[in-house]
Order: sequence, then C-alpha cells, then structure tokens
Amino acid sequence: MNNKEKPIGFFDSGVGGISVLKESLKVLPSEDFVYFGDSLNAPYGTKNVNEVRKLTFNAMDFLLSKGVKVVVIACNTATSAAIDALRQKYTDIPIIGIEPALKPAVEISKGKSIIIMATPMTLSEKKFSNLMDKYDKEVNIISLPCAGLVELIEDGITEGHQIEEYLRDKLKKFMYLDVACIVLGCTHYPFIKNELIKIVGEKTTIIDGSVGTVNQLKRQLASNNLLNEKKTKGTVTVYNSLNNKQIIDLSYKLLRL
Repeated sequence: MNNKEKPIGFFDSGVGGISVLKESLKVLPSEDFVYFGDSLNAPYGTKNVNEVRKLTFNAMDFLLSKGVKVVVIACNTATSAAIDALRQKYTDIPIIGIEPALKPAVEISKGKSIIIMATPMTLSEKKFSNLMDKYDKEVNIISLPCAGLVELIEDGITEGHQIEEYLRDKLKKFMYLDVACIVLGCTHYPFIKNELIKIVGEKTTIIDGSVGTVNQLKRQLASNNLLNEKKTKGTVTVYNSLNNKQIIDLSYKLLRL
C-alpha cells in the first residue's frame, strides 16, 4: 500500500469527533478513515492536563498501529492539552487539531455577545486563553463550561426533555443579552444543535470548528501529496476503548444523522 492509500486517523475522547468525521466524508469522499473513540475514559474535560495528555498519546499510538497517514485530534480538550507535545514527538506525520471557532464568530458578531460552550478543561487551558486574548477587546465573549453534557451525549441522549432542561439551565442567565453567536467548543456538542436552536431561536448563529478543521486536513493532505486518488467511495472503521456493540452502534448512528 502506498502512502496515499493509507487511511486517515481520527481521535476523540468518545463519540464527539464523529461530528468532524461527518464533515470530512463530505469534503474527502474517496478517503478511508479509522476512528478511535476513548469512551472508556470520557469525559476528558474534567480531567487534569497530564491525564489527558497520556490518554491522547495512547490513542495516537493506537492509530499509528492501524497504519494511518495523518491524524486528526477531533477533540478540543485533547488538542488543548497535547497537540504541541504530539507534534514534537511524532515529527514524520501530519497532526491536525481543533479549536473553538472564535474567529468566524467574531467576524459575524457585529459587536454583539458571543457564548462559547466548552468543557471546563478546554476553557481553563492556556491555548484557549491565548485565543480569547486575540478577540476579547473586540466583542463580549462569555465562557460557558458545560460539565456533564458530554456524558449525556455519550449515552446517546441528543434530544428530548433531559437535554432541553440541561441547556435551558445553562443559558437562562444569558437570555437577556443580545447574543449573535454560540460557539460549540467541543466536538460532542453539534449533536445537540437542534435542541439548542429550540431554546435560542434561529436568529442566533451556531458555529463549530468542523469546517475549518476539515479544510486544514485537506490542505495538509494536498501539501504532503497524500490525497487518495481512487474514484470509489471511502470506508469508515470505528474502534472504541469501551469495545462494546452499543457504543460502536451509536458511533455509526451519529455518523448517519
């Protein structure tokens, strides 16, 4: 197998990175993908940095054992904690991370407020504070830690009363503000976007980092001469550290949503 024919590796703390993988299938339909979700250790957002870094390195080694040509860290928390260290160690493979899509949110906010929903760890990391520092003079940016939301989505709860109540409780103190955008700073959160729209309405733009990440993935593949040139549709293989049928079935279900 030449390098172009090797699969693309995707990693997330659980099923969240499936939201980025879905976007990749649209942009790179000929590519094969290997997805690894670490649901056994989810959520990452409430762990300490060293723990997340160790788990991310383990996932990287797993994907490399599957012969991948590039790795996408489709997890905001893992990107914040480990992307620099990963690139220092694995110098012979492109590694793409994800971060909250703050720039496009600021561009369309027109001076109105922006809410960033993310895990507690993503919001507390230096990588995120550096991102905030770039834009917080231009617009009112509200950080909203969402502990517990990943766990609901990992259990396959993406709609209904429980999610709605969770979101209403989180957002109630901001409903009086003129909010232009909500940035989904965790790859799990796009799966509850419909419930979010019910609460904040269609006028509030909801943005996640999937499109920017996938565009960067395509650029990296092209610049490293790694784009798969086959004319047939690619395949997706899902692995998960929980290693049970329920989580694998949920992964493929979310991919089809």
